This record gives sequence, C-alpha cells and structure tokens, in this order.
Amino acid sequence: MSIATPSPVGRELRQWRLRRRLTQLALSEQAGISTRHLSFIETGRTRPSPDVIVKLAEQLEVSLDEQNNLLLAGGYAPRHPRRAPDDRDLAPVMDGLRTLLDAHEPFPALLMDDHWDVIDANSATDVLLHGCAPALLEPPVNVLRLTFHPAGLAPRIINLDQWAARLIHQLAQRLRSSTDPRLAELFDEITDYVPAGTPAPADGPVLTLNMRHGDSVLRLVSVAARIENAQDITLDALHLETFLPADAATRALLTR
Repeated sequence: MSIATPSPVGRELRQWRLRRRLTQLALSEQAGISTRHLSFIETGRTRPSPDVIVKLAEQLEVSLDEQNNLLLAGGYAPRHPRRAPDDRDLAPVMDGLRTLLDAHEPFPALLMDDHWDVIDANSATDVLLHGCAPALLEPPVNVLRLTFHPAGLAPRIINLDQWAARLIHQLAQRLRSSTDPRLAELFDEITDYVPAGTPAPADGPVLTLNMRHGDSVLRLVSVAARIENAQDITLDALHLETFLPADAATRALLTR
C-alpha cells in the first residue's frame, strides 16, 4: 500500500492554515468544502482545482502574489498579473491616485508599494523630510527606513516609541499574508533601530505624529487608503497615506 506524498500546493496550504491557527474543520466550513476534501488536498491524495486553491487562499487572507505562488505549486498558471506602475494599462488608476496626491496639498501625501517604497508624493511632503541624510532620499525612498534611521526622521519625532509601535504592527500584519523575504529583512532592519520598551498610551483620541520643525511642532493625523477589489498585484499592493493637521498651529504652518 503506497502512502500519498503531500503535493507542493498541499504543503503550502497546510502551512498557511497553521499560520492562521485554523483547524481543518474551521477552514473547510469557511471555504465551503468538506473536511475530507481539505484533508485529501493537504496530504496529496487530491489535486485541487485552481478555483478551490483561490477559494482557500482567500479564506486564509493570502495576498494576490502568494495566490499566484499557490497556483504555480498546484501546476496552474497564475491568475493575477504584476505590471509596472508606469504600465499603460494602469495609467488611468495611477493618474487618479496622483490627482488625489495633488488635491491634498498643502498637506503631505504619499503613495507607497507593499515594501513602503515611495511611488509618488506631493510637494508638501518636503516639510517632513527636512534634515534627512541625502543617502536616505535616493530612490527608491523607503518610508520605514527613513522614519526609524538615526539620520532620518527619528531624531525629530517626539513620540517615536508610539509611532514605531504603530508601523511595526502594520509591517507584522503585512508579513501575515506574505512570505516575501524583503519584508522579513525590512522587519529585522527597522526593529534594530527602534528603542525597546512598551510605548506610552496616546494622549488624545487618535495617535498623532508629533515632529519638531525648527522651533515649531507639527502634529499630524495619518489616514491610509487602499484600492478595493484590485486584481493586479501592483495595484493591490499600493497604499495612499495622507496627513492632516491635528491642531490649528500645524494647519497654519503647513498652509503658510
């Protein structure tokens, strides 16, 4: 009697299920397939269809890029294209995003990819970059590195421990849906910069970014947005981060 060897896709799906701390019963109920079918997939006794792979991946909150990897492991063609940001097919969406950046002035706004590399930014962002080392501003500018590096924004951020905890949490969440080694390397890098200890609670209804700017203090509220229902990997990875003044003094300084 031969014992089935788990297929690559079966092993990968099982690893994602364990990372999500789901039982086979819980995942099968969420995906609308039988526990027996899921068990056979994970052990290699059944080859799942591409639709089943995508359905399981969606329930496991796997990124589009990782869904492609699962499809390849199952012997199928990837479903989600990855185009360059300047690809002609993406031009209408990218133009719309750049319009949002410009419309947000005189307040800072940035468009970033899934590695926190800056794709574009409005001119108001320059006020945040004052005093940063030129090497950190060479493209591609990485916002996480720029924020935490001793030659970047870190010396000017008054509530660095609180802001660091927020960004590290976001990066950890991103790592939950990706096995991208660049994200893991970035996590290791920025956690080396961050001071140890538990951050103090925010002193207001929302966590603000408090930065020194000359003799003044900028207090900014961050608002992040993503594209809904993106089917292209590049668009799915983009996020728009805008900053709003949290007090009258910051509004006056940025407007001026």
